[in-house]
Formats: sequence, structure tokens, C-alpha cells
Amino acid sequence: MRFRFTAPLWEWSAQGGWFFVTLPDEAADDIREVPRMPRGFGAVRVRVTIGGSTWSTSVFPDAKQGSYVLPVKKAVRTAEGIGGGDDVEVALEVLDL
Repeated sequence: MRFRFTAPLWEWSAQGGWFFVTLPDEAADDIREVPRMPRGFGAVRVRVTIGGSTWSTSVFPDAKQGSYVLPVKKAVRTAEGIGGGDDVEVALEVLDL
């Protein structure tokens, strides 16, 4: 299961330093529909590419937004020259199928 989308990078206000991209509703719905073994915090393992950076991480359900959120680590933000409020092009592959 693969997705490509563009979404803004935002900083989590509850705890500074954590930056996320929210998945589009369609992608979140598709991910939610696949039965899988439960993992901590409802995490789903993914492989992500932003610009020239590719890494493995997890997306996490966000009840407030009704979607999943993708954490974007500092090394990626620095390498790709992106910051809070920037629109980010994301290629995401779900690994938990």
C-alpha cells in the first residue's frame, strides 16, 4: 500500500521539538481498513521518502484530527531544508500489511 501526497509540516504544541505531517483522509481510511496485529499507541510501520531522504518509522492515529500523523525527525528536516508550515511532498509505503 503506497501513497503520495503533499501536506504541511506542523509542530506539536504540547511538547516542542516534535514535527508531524497529517496524512490525507483517504490514506488514513485505507490504512485503518487493513486488519493488523495491535502495536503500541496504534502505530503502523511505514517507509517514507521526503526529497532525497528515506527512512523507516511509524504513523500514529490522532483521534483529534481523525487521521494518522507522520513524525518527521530533525535530521530529515535539516537535510531537506524544511520547517514548520512548509508544504512537504511525501511518498509513504505501509509495511504492516
